[in-house]
Amino acid sequence: MELTGEQSAGGRSHFGHRWIRFVPGVAIVLIVLQTLIDSPPLSLSTMALVVAGALTMIGAGLHRHHPQQPLPWYLLSASAVLFAAGIGLRDFADASTRPLDDIFTLGGYIGIGVAAVFWLRPRQIHTDYDLLLDSALIGLGALLASWTFLISPALRTEGHLGHAVATAIYPILDALLLALVAYSVAATTRSETSLRLLHGGLMLALLGDLGYNLEVAGTPVAARDVLLVPLLMAYTLVGVAALHPTMTSLGAPHPIHPHHSRQRASFIAVALIVASLIPVVGSRLGTVDRVVVSSLCALLLIGVLVRSERAIVRSARSEKRAQYQADHDMLTGLLNRAALLRALTRNRDHWAERPLCLLFIDLDGFKMINDSYGHAVGDELIANAASRIRRAVRRDDVVARYGGDEFVVLAPLDRQEAEGLAKRLLATFIRPFELSTGEVPITASIGLACSGPRAAEADIYDLLREADSAMYHAKEYSLGYTFFGTFRDETRTAPDTTRSPWRRETAV
Repeated sequence: MELTGEQSAGGRSHFGHRWIRFVPGVAIVLIVLQTLIDSPPLSLSTMALVVAGALTMIGAGLHRHHPQQPLPWYLLSASAVLFAAGIGLRDFADASTRPLDDIFTLGGYIGIGVAAVFWLRPRQIHTDYDLLLDSALIGLGALLASWTFLISPALRTEGHLGHAVATAIYPILDALLLALVAYSVAATTRSETSLRLLHGGLMLALLGDLGYNLEVAGTPVAARDVLLVPLLMAYTLVGVAALHPTMTSLGAPHPIHPHHSRQRASFIAVALIVASLIPVVGSRLGTVDRVVVSSLCALLLIGVLVRSERAIVRSARSEKRAQYQADHDMLTGLLNRAALLRALTRNRDHWAERPLCLLFIDLDGFKMINDSYGHAVGDELIANAASRIRRAVRRDDVVARYGGDEFVVLAPLDRQEAEGLAKRLLATFIRPFELSTGEVPITASIGLACSGPRAAEADIYDLLREADSAMYHAKEYSLGYTFFGTFRDETRTAPDTTRSPWRRETAV
């Protein structure tokens, strides 16, 4: 039976997917074999095959996922080739090729640095520099340790000066790369698996460079074939990262929220510990070394002080914001009920020996509007009413949203001043509210409870109860506003159907 073009294409695609999955496994097998068998030709062949496999996986990932910004992946591919060439010349060629291995290796660093710029630039944070500061401190800490244990010993070794300088540059570049990785890790979300794999590959590459740098500094930690293992694993991880669908996020704009602040602080603490050990382990350092180490320690301490200051400011800002949210109603920005109940204590000195009045305000017909137009319009009405109430009172008066469509004004007023305020408040409701659904007229009822000057703390619960009772009386008899106590001796008759001059018909 002859396959259609679509079926054959699907079969090729499926075969291609299955085939490409074997590449990481083959790479791991080759890495294990070159570790077990001490053979330079085998190590060189393994490195060539692993690099070829990584390039194949990167090409397959680019062909399959079509990222909008493929340039970082091309740069990483070029860096892999340059690093492999540098390692091959360094470990498997004679000394005559010595300058070339440094040129290729430095070219690989440049490629990774440019790629990092392309994938990190769309993730810059313009309003928060804490992440940049933390990444710089991590890089400074690594540079401080590198100078003491890697760079200074490399510079003191006998040999060609140019090679010694080039060798000393590698730890500096590794410190910069570590700072870039720290920044990228904090700017990467958990869903970006490709970037997380890429971070793992770069960290493995840094581990391999550390082993090589220790060997150059005169402190070998493992054989050359063992030092190749993390570098070869890094190539494999980069290839696997290119196969994952999230590889398209590399170099693409992405909203980020910095995290892992506590983990970064741990790295900074390690850097400070290393700095404290420098006077002990670096007792034989020369004058130049001491100047460099002192300068790096000073920069590190200044950075930590700046970070601590920013952390204190940020903590104070968060505490202030939390306190504001605890005391205020989020819809209206007015004080909430809990803050209202503490108002007398907070203003005790300012209101001492002054009369006090509490106005309890309730919107008439709000439930009908809320049911007719929906809760969104109801919230809009509440916010607008709160704004009008706030403008009608004095600056130092306490205004709170007591709950629902109920508001409270607490102020040091005598009876006459409180009556004038009640009239001003009712006047603010004469004009209809301009809401998203159009003009909505609504009125209010106000109950007032006043107390004379008192040295002792007034009981706000009594004022609330009395003002609430007066408000219901004003609402029942369409009075607009009334004082508590003025209606106790009134004859209870049917509510007056005539409209008060401070009332409006509710037309909803």
